Amino acid sequence: MTDAQVEEIKRHFGIVAEALRGEICQIAEGYSGIRHGSQAIRDQFRDEFKEMRALMRLSFSQLETTSRY
Repeated sequence: MTDAQVEEIKRHFGIVAEALRGEICQIAEGYSGIRHGSQAIRDQFRDEFKEMRALMRLSFSQLETTSRY
């Protein structure tokens, strides 16, 4: 292999590596967006379950109060 061929291979590899870096960054950004979205959904479900538990506690306490009389 000549020095020119080696340099051409290095140049080509540099271009391919840079393209891969860009694609990896896009994947990382997409993954970050998915994680953020799923965390938002988990937070929403957690809040709704807390509210549901509070309503159920209130309902059961009202049932206990009315059943005593």
